[in-house]
Amino acid sequence: MALIGSTIKRLLQFKADYLGGRKSPQEAQKQQLMELLEKAISTSFGKYYHFESILKSSDLEALFKNRLPIVHYEEMNNRWWSQQQHFPDISWPGQPEYYALSSGTTGPSSKRLPVTEDFLRSMRLVSLDQLSEISKLELPEEVFESEALAISSSANLERRKGNYEGEISGININNLPDWYELFFRPGKEIAAIDDWKTRTDRIAEEAGHWNIGLISGIPSWVQLCLQKIIDKQGVEYVDDLWPNARVFISGGVAFDTYENSFRSLFRNKLTVIDTYLASEGFFAYGSADTPMEMKLATRHGYYFEFIPFTGEHIDEKGKVKADAPTLGLDQVEKDKEYILVASTCAGAWRYVPGDTLTFTSTDPPKIVLTGRIKFFLNVVGSQLSEQKINAAIRHLSAQLDEDINEFMVTCK
Repeated sequence: MALIGSTIKRLLQFKADYLGGRKSPQEAQKQQLMELLEKAISTSFGKYYHFESILKSSDLEALFKNRLPIVHYEEMNNRWWSQQQHFPDISWPGQPEYYALSSGTTGPSSKRLPVTEDFLRSMRLVSLDQLSEISKLELPEEVFESEALAISSSANLERRKGNYEGEISGININNLPDWYELFFRPGKEIAAIDDWKTRTDRIAEEAGHWNIGLISGIPSWVQLCLQKIIDKQGVEYVDDLWPNARVFISGGVAFDTYENSFRSLFRNKLTVIDTYLASEGFFAYGSADTPMEMKLATRHGYYFEFIPFTGEHIDEKGKVKADAPTLGLDQVEKDKEYILVASTCAGAWRYVPGDTLTFTSTDPPKIVLTGRIKFFLNVVGSQLSEQKINAAIRHLSAQLDEDINEFMVTCK
């Protein structure tokens, strides 16, 4: 059986080493922008902003930035995406079959984000690159012939006006390639159970029949589910049940404040890999040499810009100002905070997801997320990021010798 794991590992390493592309990230980004514009040239959005003339420009990136405004969800949705329910070819060719529902982490109501076929393909490509990075880790070959457990939102999507909608993880499960279903757990039937308690009860009951090597999901959700599995299966640690469980792919929220309590569920060393998978795109994935620092997905259907995160570029409502300057990958600097702006193969154009990040490397471009634009404390001009607040909580946790996973900040 180890031969199977060795073969899979070598195939993934071959993909990473020989099929990763020879263009620099900066060149790849210009190519991505060109391809996005060419694909959407005949859409209503492309005609309105004259994509044809942008593509003929000698400085395509500069004209693109000059002609298109920076937008948040409200502007993009109200003017463009809301029309896709009734008409094709609005901001991307055709009409989306799926919409991802996202409450965001700061908004009062759910966002409804289009998910196109090109977007789903992009998600799969980034996932494969993530697996290629995992193949470079010093892991037993048995891990690569084990199964993968994803703790996600429900895969039971709701039918609405001719579309399917649900959270992005549920949409992804409904679009898994056939070959991956051989490895995917808990399987589509259990994943489609709406009620969280019922779904995790079923996972805990079936867990003894699986051979899990890789686990993925939001740390808080996964921790609760793994504890339930431990209790139900009568084991002391997760890897007493699954000896090959060596990798956790984290996303959704910062792993920092969950680290101690999460790792305490495992007897063996657990490799934790961070990801930046949002409803707007799978923007970055953990690298083998620095698992908690993420490689930008520069070749996967996204074009990125970066706004220096300073008070002068943000208004009193926590939105990016219309005249905020953006930088490309060739202009960003290490250890400075930026606001992400993304144009995507889901028909988002110069869109602000609301996340902030820092570059830990510019060659290759690697990032860590530092928080949300609206998640900064600035009561006395301190501008504390979520990353800095989490660091303070970890310090307090160590001082008190208590695990603090969840917390709330108030000011008097």
